[in-house]
Amino acid sequence: MAQKSKIIEAVGFPFSFVNSPPTYSHPVLPGWIPYSAFMYLRHRPMQEVAFHKKNREKWKQFEELIAGQSKTDPDTLASLFVELTDDLAYARTFYAKSTTTQYLNTLTARVHQAIYRNKREERSRVITFWTEELPRVAYEARRDLLYAFLLTAVFFLIGWVSSVHDTTYVRLILGDSYVNMSLENMENNDPMGVYKKMPGHEMFGYITINNIFVSFRTFAYGILLPPFGTIYILLQNGVMLGAFMHLFYKHGFGTAALLGVWIHGTLEISAIIIAGGAGLLMGKSVIFPGTYTRVQSFMVGAKKGLKIVIGLIPIFIAAGFLESFVTRYSSMPLALNLVIIIGSLSFIIWYFIIYPLRLHRKDIHAADNALQLSAHSLV
Repeated sequence: MAQKSKIIEAVGFPFSFVNSPPTYSHPVLPGWIPYSAFMYLRHRPMQEVAFHKKNREKWKQFEELIAGQSKTDPDTLASLFVELTDDLAYARTFYAKSTTTQYLNTLTARVHQAIYRNKREERSRVITFWTEELPRVAYEARRDLLYAFLLTAVFFLIGWVSSVHDTTYVRLILGDSYVNMSLENMENNDPMGVYKKMPGHEMFGYITINNIFVSFRTFAYGILLPPFGTIYILLQNGVMLGAFMHLFYKHGFGTAALLGVWIHGTLEISAIIIAGGAGLLMGKSVIFPGTYTRVQSFMVGAKKGLKIVIGLIPIFIAAGFLESFVTRYSSMPLALNLVIIIGSLSFIIWYFIIYPLRLHRKDIHAADNALQLSAHSLV
């Protein structure tokens, strides 16, 4: 046993075999430490930030390849792909719940699909933005979107309850002129009369541009005392909506307001909440940079948030169209009201919640297949 210990000591592994499990005499740390602890110290993984720095140029090359910005011969591409699957396996082992692993899962899945799909599909960047990029960003921002929704719901309740306990509160929030006009319309049994004041085409342009501006402002305010700037905008909109809905409910037009306002409001309010989620995402990237520098983290968060806000433009256009040309018809059949409202809500839930989740699961499955194919190629 002594001879065996000397042999091991000669190659740099002076373990003691007297007790089980074996231990190691560390030259710096006093006493004996477990063998497993020694092996960790000897072969411990690099820090995530070092791992990212070491491989980011290679990953960037893959992104350029997928985007069609550069070309590589098949042999080089295959070699890079093997390295990418190795990186993914390493990240899953040592940084299982990190954003780096999520990023590599998605990147590996996209490369795998590009290399191994049977039929090559040429898609323009515009199409892939709506079918792949935006849903993936929505999945990454799912918690921020949830927080934005919960905050808006709380602020809505604040606006409603405050209006219940203070009759002057609604005038403070909405203004005397708007409240007086709404009361006059309700006296004339036309609670949605405000939407008939302007010609449809003029109203469409004004409303759509204003809503897009509000969404970009909600997002951009995420950098002001991050993320309290965005929270302030959500507060304004939530309180205003709560006070507005209580005004109609108080005077017996709650159902009319629900069926009328939410024809366009389902898309409009949902999009503003989603823009708030994008602002929270950007603000969070500044407060919690993780393994990035604060500037790098901000750039990543801002880019993702901007994609979300840009993706909301068609939704605001659709909401503006409904508000300008459909909401004004307050006497439309109930079934048509419900079809528009339920259809709008279903689209928001599907595109920003269900579809991103399915796409993420598909990416995970594709990444697993890529790892298996890479492992088989080494056998």
